Amino acid sequence: MSLVEVKGLRASYGPVHVLEGIDFSIEQGRRMALLGPNGAGKTTVLRALSGMVTTSGRVEFDGDSLVGVATADIARRGIAHVPEGRGTLTSLSVEENLRLGAYTRRDGAQVKEDLGRCYGWFPRLEERRRQAAGSLSGGEQQMLAVARALMLRPRLLMLDEPSLGLAPILTRELFRVLGEICDEHGMTVLLVEQNAALALDFADHAYVLESGRIALSGQADDIKGDEEVRRSYLGY
Repeated sequence: MSLVEVKGLRASYGPVHVLEGIDFSIEQGRRMALLGPNGAGKTTVLRALSGMVTTSGRVEFDGDSLVGVATADIARRGIAHVPEGRGTLTSLSVEENLRLGAYTRRDGAQVKEDLGRCYGWFPRLEERRRQAAGSLSGGEQQMLAVARALMLRPRLLMLDEPSLGLAPILTRELFRVLGEICDEHGMTVLLVEQNAALALDFADHAYVLESGRIALSGQADDIKGDEEVRRSYLGY
């Protein structure tokens, strides 16, 4: 059964139409990559699922509609969104940012346990737990943004360009940790990533967007192995 089911999704910013009626689904525990050129509508898909943009069509999460649901209530249903640009609260400490990620939860003991788990995944954050988030490097802030989302204990983790601005060594480390977390907890991931090769190595399945429409979809390994597809749609 699909955890996420999207049918005929349309979205616009004022008079500008961005999504032109797209369909996709994500099965529980799978990793899906959303690829395509800048301006194709990838970020808008994540915003649509988070209730951050006006949409039409059908958007269901575990059988329940998300259409018209407030962003905070979508988070309470178990959807965590790490936006492009990270969105950390720079004046708060690392630990305060992490605890804020669990604001919808009432299980204090497990929140404390998850805090320790996040520090285990990202030891650098524990070293800097009392520092203001704004004093961290770009790579550390990205780790913090991901860890804060994980504090929600999400059933769906949505990541928007997590490698943006990161050195290759930090990018590899981040995706290694994400892979371990997915394997350990069976977490479902929807990834928007400009680095198509990186995304296809991480994902099980991929959709390629072009001008607000889905141009193709398939198993990540199949897309990665098709030279014509890579050259025509992914630019590598």
